[in-house]
Amino acid sequence: MSSRPYRSKLRAEAAGETRTRIVAAAAELLSAMPYEPFSLASVATKAGVTRLTVYNQFGGRRALLEAVFDQTASEAGLDRLGEALATPDPREALAAVVERFCVFWGERRQLLLRLQAARVVDSDLDEALHERNERRRRLLRVILDRLAERGEVKAECVTDLADILQVLTSLNVFADLAEGRDAKLVHQFIWQMSKDALEHARP
Repeated sequence: MSSRPYRSKLRAEAAGETRTRIVAAAAELLSAMPYEPFSLASVATKAGVTRLTVYNQFGGRRALLEAVFDQTASEAGLDRLGEALATPDPREALAAVVERFCVFWGERRQLLLRLQAARVVDSDLDEALHERNERRRRLLRVILDRLAERGEVKAECVTDLADILQVLTSLNVFADLAEGRDAKLVHQFIWQMSKDALEHARP
């Protein structure tokens, strides 16, 4: 019996472990304060691998940043946001999205605020964060379109509502409100403001 499949499995497991270590090292660098230079070489040093290994795993900075964000989001449960879209009641779906992002910002606030500050001098990081924010906007838009179809908000208000909810569910708003306040109270504030915005857009 050939041992080739077994060796292939071992190589795949080793590659997976290396990838996990690299992503963890990248997240650690991004979380550092003061902000440390972020490059494939610096991540390789932190992970204890060669720069070529990092490149072979990810191909470049942007893909590595995406992997860090995906891992961070997954740990916070953002990869389950699709479940909200499956909720029959779009208001309940919106409530679930608002709650999940509030939990995410609350649990990862320091890391995310450091990433936010670092994007000013890092175009790759800025582009990656912008794409993440646009995904949130698209998710909100899908829910708002469903509300419009049910006649609960004016169709002509959907675009403006998406912009408003995008701001309300942002890291910056959460962080500003969280100064001196409990995270649960901040969530209540943001959800109430979200409901108020919907109320103003009723037919």
